[in-house]
Amino acid sequence: MLTVDDYRPLDPAVVANPYPYYAALRRDAPVHHLADLDFWFVSRHRDVTNVLADAGTFTSEAMAALVVRPGGFGASDEPTPVSIVGTDGEYHSRLRRIVNRGFTPRRIAELESNLRDTARQLVDVIVEREQTELLADLAVPLPVIAIAELLGVDPGERDEFRRWSNAMIVAVFERPDARQSEEIAGCLLAMEEWVDRVLAGNAGPNAKDLVSVLMRAENDEALTRPELITFLFTLLVAGSVTTTHLIANAMIALHASPEALETLQRCPERTAAAVEEALRFDPPFQLGFRTAAHDVVVAGTTIPGGATVVPAIGAANRDERVYADPDRFDVHRAPRDHLAFGHGPHFCLGAALARLEARVALEELLARVSSVEITSPVEYLDSLVFRGPKRLDMALRAQRRLLAF
Repeated sequence: MLTVDDYRPLDPAVVANPYPYYAALRRDAPVHHLADLDFWFVSRHRDVTNVLADAGTFTSEAMAALVVRPGGFGASDEPTPVSIVGTDGEYHSRLRRIVNRGFTPRRIAELESNLRDTARQLVDVIVEREQTELLADLAVPLPVIAIAELLGVDPGERDEFRRWSNAMIVAVFERPDARQSEEIAGCLLAMEEWVDRVLAGNAGPNAKDLVSVLMRAENDEALTRPELITFLFTLLVAGSVTTTHLIANAMIALHASPEALETLQRCPERTAAAVEEALRFDPPFQLGFRTAAHDVVVAGTTIPGGATVVPAIGAANRDERVYADPDRFDVHRAPRDHLAFGHGPHFCLGAALARLEARVALEELLARVSSVEITSPVEYLDSLVFRGPKRLDMALRAQRRLLAF
């Protein structure tokens, strides 16, 4: 039987499958001090929910340090604002009020038609070949195109936009070498110049692109230019990589559960529920980071003030106190109390967009194939925060359609 001492987040065995280790934490040490990293892991659903909800006790200071836009790059000498995911209090509330304008239900719903057309075009290529590296062919381009459309990026500039997105992800989650650092600097500069062109041409009272919406004052509130640049940086990183791995993780779960796959092919109306179950079962965002503002007792354990607290979302989402048979992928479950999008004041503002992208991707792909097979071993990201495959090679058998005469 695994023990809490077996849990080391970046151990290859844990990276491959952290869930048995999470179960040991929930069972034996719902608050566990990982001495090597000096992190305090919180693993039960109720406790993780409480940590995420109480921004006064568990501040976003640790998250602010994690998601930092690279300094020294770009055209502006203005100070770089903290990302929205690393702010609290009134400043955070102000940012949320402004950026929420760009993520209204109506605005997200309006994206579906074009998003579905894009997904169909991507799936056409996959089905024609009957094989795919799913990340490159569908799970990466679809979210990037969706964000590009939301921002009003011209279709002719989407390849460049995708290059920026890739560079931002390398900047945050990898250790860029000299060549990569130079490319990141160029991408940030190009993104700032693009923003300035948008503002110069489209920032009138009727402009609908996200940049203009966020820069347009309403009730005397608008983002400053540096705040906008930082928000776009955060959106490119968080808004693309999480949805990419949501789609990929869902397909891995469906491959391992032929009954669930057959259910979705027979009853595509269950796809939205399957997306929720994928978010619960294998969330792309596994661990949050908070800082204890003062000594606090959680699950009978005192966490000292100033400590880094890690609400383990992946562990909470399989808490047997909340979910029956939590290690089973069940597309009939449709859980809406999972924590894949967080909870409380930092609940993911792009949740509706991610749900739409994943649902459309699965609907379009599964409607066209009769079977799927993973054709090479799945290797997962070496990441404390994100969970998803580095690549996903699949063979797919296309549906054979009868001709009507």
